[in-house]
Amino acid sequence: MSKIALIVDIVGSRHLTDRAQVQDLIRAEFEHAHRRFPAELPLWATVGDEFQALYAELGTALAATALVRLTLPTDIDCRFGIGEGEAREVESSSDGWSIQDGSAWWRARDAISTGSRLEAHGQPYLRTWFISGDATMTAAINALLLQRDHIISRMKARERRLAAGLLEGRTQKELAAVERITQPAVSQTLRRSGGTALVTGLEQFSSVIPA
Repeated sequence: MSKIALIVDIVGSRHLTDRAQVQDLIRAEFEHAHRRFPAELPLWATVGDEFQALYAELGTALAATALVRLTLPTDIDCRFGIGEGEAREVESSSDGWSIQDGSAWWRARDAISTGSRLEAHGQPYLRTWFISGDATMTAAINALLLQRDHIISRMKARERRLAAGLLEGRTQKELAAVERITQPAVSQTLRRSGGTALVTGLEQFSSVIPA
């Protein structure tokens, strides 16, 4: 059965004044996302500023990575490479350290390299790329990811909070109470920022997004 491998790195990590603090924050946001969009193997650190995780379903990985981008501070961002294929464990330890291999991981590595290259050559908002063994599926998912990343990258802090809340299943009334604004203001902000379109797009994978 195919798995979904995820490789994560920190955008602009060389310029961070406290990389360890940022790494801890990213782990915390993935733990938060894991409670609603669970990974088969939750995020673990590998080398330098890189992390890995493994998902059973593509929709779960797409929702989790979107939620992490929405909940991170606007001055911290991640790049994601997602690969579909075979994944197997080569070695592991009791503290969660793991070495994985297989076509899902090779494709995730190619995906993060491709995404980084595209980002530097005409796609400045791009943060995520996907590769599978199916060329049609790969093209369709990357079309979604281009739009998704563009929407998120242009969002302001409140717009991200509202989109994150909607993705997590909270009602507009609940979000209005937290933000101390009216429900119509929440609705207007979500429509204007693209938050509603973002979440609706992800809900096309409704079988893996809990009600």
